[in-house]
Amino acid sequence: MNQYPTGSQAMGYRGAALDARASFIVRTYNHLAGAIVAFTLIEIFFFKTGIAEGMARAMLGTNWLLVLGGFIVVSWFASRAAYGAKTMTSQYLALGAFVLAEAVIFVPLLYVANYQAPGVINSAATVTLIGFAALTFIAFRTRRNFSFLGGLLRWGMVLALIAIVAGVLFGFQLGTWFSVAMVGLAGGAILHDTSRIIHDFPDDRHVAAALQLFSSVALMFWYVLRIFLGRR
Repeated sequence: MNQYPTGSQAMGYRGAALDARASFIVRTYNHLAGAIVAFTLIEIFFFKTGIAEGMARAMLGTNWLLVLGGFIVVSWFASRAAYGAKTMTSQYLALGAFVLAEAVIFVPLLYVANYQAPGVINSAATVTLIGFAALTFIAFRTRRNFSFLGGLLRWGMVLALIAIVAGVLFGFQLGTWFSVAMVGLAGGAILHDTSRIIHDFPDDRHVAAALQLFSSVALMFWYVLRIFLGRR
């Protein structure tokens, strides 16, 4: 008896694998959309209830570079959580905790943008969406494996933290070019994450994959918004 799959059986296995991957990708992007909606609703709640003002004043009372450093550290922990979360419960807990943490960290930046440059938040969100869509199209169109970016991205984050710590210690500000570099770093992260979603993530890790991608999108939005504010 032939123990190896026939041609039709092999095609059936391949078709089933492709269907499973397609389903995984759809679930990942549905959860990404859900995370973005949840983030938006939390921010609306903070601002509508007046909680945002107290949070913003408290955080702006510290060195602003510490807030930037906190944002990068939280993004790094999100990456680690995305890689390490295996059970569905741990994936959802990691995603929920990260969305809430990002919403809190974003408050001072959104507060300043809302009161100093009305309309700039929508402009930054639009640019971020266009950038994300373009990078996603490139990743899916080329099907190239961008895993080689992983090491470069880690080094980029380390260098960014060093620059922030140096700014805190020696009292200099990180200007527009730092924000531009960070937008480029976020773009590389989106390519890397999307490539992993296409090629590497296990089919049962869609929530963790969405967390990873949300972290990169949030990073891009943060620094795009800072660039817009720097022009005002």
